[in-house]
Amino acid sequence: MSNTSSDQRKRVLSGMRPTGKLHLGNYMGALYNWVRLQHEYECYFFIADWHALTTDYADPSKIPGNIKDVALDFLAAGLDPEACTIFVQSKVPQHAELHLLLSMITPLSWLERVPTYKDQQEQLKEKDLATYGFLGYPLLQSADILLYQPDFVPVGQDQVAHVELTREVTRRFNQFYQGKAGDILPEPKVLLTPSPKLPGTDGRKMSKSYGNTILLSDPEPVIRQKLKPMVTDPARVRRTDPGNPDVCPVFDLHKVFSSAEVQLQAREGCTTASIGCIQCKGWVADAVVAALAPVQERRAKYETDPGLVTEILEAGNLKAAVRAEVTMREARVAVGLGG
Repeated sequence: MSNTSSDQRKRVLSGMRPTGKLHLGNYMGALYNWVRLQHEYECYFFIADWHALTTDYADPSKIPGNIKDVALDFLAAGLDPEACTIFVQSKVPQHAELHLLLSMITPLSWLERVPTYKDQQEQLKEKDLATYGFLGYPLLQSADILLYQPDFVPVGQDQVAHVELTREVTRRFNQFYQGKAGDILPEPKVLLTPSPKLPGTDGRKMSKSYGNTILLSDPEPVIRQKLKPMVTDPARVRRTDPGNPDVCPVFDLHKVFSSAEVQLQAREGCTTASIGCIQCKGWVADAVVAALAPVQERRAKYETDPGLVTEILEAGNLKAAVRAEVTMREARVAVGLGG
C-alpha cells in the first residue's frame, strides 16, 4: 500500500462543487476548518467541476466562471498554496479512470440507498436527474477520495453516509484486487468537523437554492441590507415584547461571529425588550463585516492578479496528478490493465 507522505503528516482530501461564489455557510461549514487543517495535515482541496455537471449538465455555461470564483474564495478564506494543494478535478483525469474501475465492482443497490439520492431528486424537481451520472455521483466522490489514499476526509455529519459508501467500496475493491504490498486503497476515516448552525436570512439553512445567503464577497452595504429584514423570534411581534434568543436565527449568527460581551448584551436586551431587533441585527452585521474584512482583503489582492490564480491552480493540478498516478499505477496492474 503506497499511502506514504513525503513529510510524514497524515493526508486529508476534500472538495467543493463550483456552483457560484461561496457564502458564510460554506465558510463556517468547511473552509474555516480547511484553513486550520492545512497546517496539521498534508491537504488536497479541489474544485469539483465534474460534480457540477451531475445536476447542471443541461446548461454548463456558468461552470468556468464559477471555478474562478471558488478558487478566489478558497484563497481569500486563507488556503495557502504553499501549505496545501489546490486543484481542479477535471484537470486530473485519473479521477475519471478510477471512477470507471470502481463502477465495475459497485452494486447498483449501494448507490440507490444513498440518502441524498432521493432527497435531491425531491428538492430539484425542475431538473431531470434520472441520469447515470447523478446516480453515480457518490461513487465519483469515492474515486475523488481514494485516488489520494488519504487518512481522513473532513466532513459534516450530513456527509458521513457518503464516506461510509467509500469505505464499503474500498473493502470490496481490496477483496478482489491486491497490490504487491497488500491493499491498494486504504479505508479513509471520517474527520468530523465542527459546523455551527448558520441560518440564512429567512431562518432556514443558508443555501444558494433558497436565495438566503450572505456571500464572502458581499460588500459591507450589501451585508447590512441583507441582514435588515432577517427573520427573528416570531413571538416578538412588537418592539415592547420580550424575545427569546434561543429561537432567534439572528442570535445564531451572534453565537458564531459576535464576542461574548456582545452576545451577553444582545441576550439581555432581547429578553428584557430594552433593545429592538433592528439594533440587534446591527450588532451582528458589525461582527460579520469584521469577520469578513480580512477575507475580502485577500480576495481583492488575488482579483487584481488573475494570472497568479491560474498559476496556483496549474501547479496544484500538476501536483495532484503526480500523486494520483501513484495510486493508478498500482490499480491498473491489480485489475490486469498495467501491462
